[in-house]
Amino acid sequence: MGRENQTWMSEFILLGLSSCWETQVSLFVLFLAMYLMTVLGNFLTILLIRLDSRLNTPMYFFLSILSFVDICYTNSTVPQMLIHFLSAQKSIPFYSCVLQLFISLAMGSTEFFLLGAMAYDRYVAVCHPLHYAVIMHGGLCLGLAAGCLVAGFVNSLMQTVIIFQLPLCCKVVNHFACEMLAVLRLTCVDISFNKVMVAISGFLVIMLPCFLVLFSYGRIVAAVLRIHSAQGRHKAFGTCASHLIVVSMCFGTAIFTYMRPMAGSSAEQEKMVALFYAVVTPMLNPLIYSLRNKEVMSAFRRVLGKLSDKG
Repeated sequence: MGRENQTWMSEFILLGLSSCWETQVSLFVLFLAMYLMTVLGNFLTILLIRLDSRLNTPMYFFLSILSFVDICYTNSTVPQMLIHFLSAQKSIPFYSCVLQLFISLAMGSTEFFLLGAMAYDRYVAVCHPLHYAVIMHGGLCLGLAAGCLVAGFVNSLMQTVIIFQLPLCCKVVNHFACEMLAVLRLTCVDISFNKVMVAISGFLVIMLPCFLVLFSYGRIVAAVLRIHSAQGRHKAFGTCASHLIVVSMCFGTAIFTYMRPMAGSSAEQEKMVALFYAVVTPMLNPLIYSLRNKEVMSAFRRVLGKLSDKG
């Protein structure tokens, strides 16, 4: 039954954020500007880390991976949303919907694991500074980054396969993209098993990295409080402040969306939270890491100086 319905369901209709034409035009201009800032900011972050040898450290290696993940995540949903703002027919082919859900879920899952790895990196840097270079060697960093990507894609593949094996009785998705909870609402069978799988996935992908972050920062705070110098405490907290802001935004929105009963959340609330996570967070990440980081700003000035000298 499920496969027959999937063959027949050749496309989905996305309701988007608004049905008012004037509102859609305004949203198109707003989100186009935010999308360009997101892609440009994250691309410049990656480029800057590659060009400046002083940023060849584990922290900036993970930051470059995070920027890459944010670019991929944003491109999985936002370009189509922008097109639909100016389109009368807001449809998406079935297999494009499957691919969109798979990529966005994979990138989102990878980001949570990556934030956990970045918290561990900050823990080692603050609590074991003399052994930092030995512990966070290149092989470990590559292994952690690869592990985050593999875990994210495995989780996404599992969820995507399970969801699209279900019989779907409606093709109208009350969302701006093919999002997991929105697609689950289209089914015409009992989805108790899927709710359990979403809860298990949420615990493994969201809560475990969150616990790692809390543990790491608990140890960091304890270590910093033992520093007698006020300047030393400020420097130690300064290396973690940007990451802590990003962690709070990402985990806060994800826990609000996926770690509570589906019946307790409305489609409109989920759209707003998903929009924040898909558009706002990837745009803010490079701004937070660059504007609050003297090393990044110094590297930016050095690269600009080299370019002007060549010119």
